Amino acid sequence: VLSKMDETNVDVFLDIHGDEGLPFCFLAGSEGMPNWGPRLEALHGAFLAAYSRANSDMQQAVAYDPEPAGKGRMNICSNQIAFQYDCLAATLEMPFKDCLSNSDPERGWNPTRSMLLGKSVLEPLAHVHPYLREEGEFWKDVTQEDAYIRPSSNYEIEGLSEL
Repeated sequence: VLSKMDETNVDVFLDIHGDEGLPFCFLAGSEGMPNWGPRLEALHGAFLAAYSRANSDMQQAVAYDPEPAGKGRMNICSNQIAFQYDCLAATLEMPFKDCLSNSDPERGWNPTRSMLLGKSVLEPLAHVHPYLREEGEFWKDVTQEDAYIRPSSNYEIEGLSEL
């Protein structure tokens, strides 16, 4: 697989996981990698904003705290791919519990919601496709709606008990 990736290059990469701690769907980006800059930030922001619009289970504010600039861990798959191929790469995390940003107390997080989250990834991919290998400084024209939002793992939701 890696040989084929080297041969064809990589434009976008998603590593799909389930998270035991944060009860949200989120993307963990490659902010700590040495090649993170305006281009990758704009791609990440636009992709995640479009994903949030395409699926109400996805949100932008809560995720793992981004690693400090230049201090990204290379043993994280999406970080390694982002660095190696200078591409949009992230870990997509789904909750093992209910998704607090779009709670469904009766059914919680379930296989149907997982499938819909997977299906809805096509819209944000189409949204960023024209810019994945854009040579110009497209990020200067990114709208506020698609701007990168620095996430945090610190969240507080009043009125909701532990799921």
